[in-house]
Amino acid sequence: MIKTSQRGFTLIELVVVIVILGILAAFAVPRFIGMETEARISSVRNLAGSLRSAAAMAHGVCMAQNCPNASTVITLVGIATPVTFVNQYPNNLTMQQALENANGFTVNAAGNQFTKTGAKVPANCWVQYNQAAAANAAPTITFPGGLTLGVATDAQIDAQLRTAC
Repeated sequence: MIKTSQRGFTLIELVVVIVILGILAAFAVPRFIGMETEARISSVRNLAGSLRSAAAMAHGVCMAQNCPNASTVITLVGIATPVTFVNQYPNNLTMQQALENANGFTVNAAGNQFTKTGAKVPANCWVQYNQAAAANAAPTITFPGGLTLGVATDAQIDAQLRTAC
């Protein structure tokens, strides 16, 4: 007697696997549909943190070089274009020079508003650096709706960005 071994799956087994995959997809897809907006919000929030960090590091360089509160131009290490400082922080126009990169964003003519780019991104999905207004005052980072980083809560900023982005 010759023994034959079965190879492959039966039609019923294949149908059961396809049904199970369909059920899993029906639950998983709706959860991931809304992730695009959350990704844009995270990107804008990350750039806001980068702006704040770059301003703080540039301020440290300015203080180390004993620069005055008046307008001063300093060439930072690793950056070809000089950065203009006002009140010991980078000014609006040259702030983007102090950033490592701002990929995924376009910068306005004033050089201080970074708008998220992409196929389905609204025009009001941005973050803005505002140079220090006075001596011994730090620059501010604002979002759509006039919310300021450090003044508004994270929940308020996220809620505003959800409607803007």
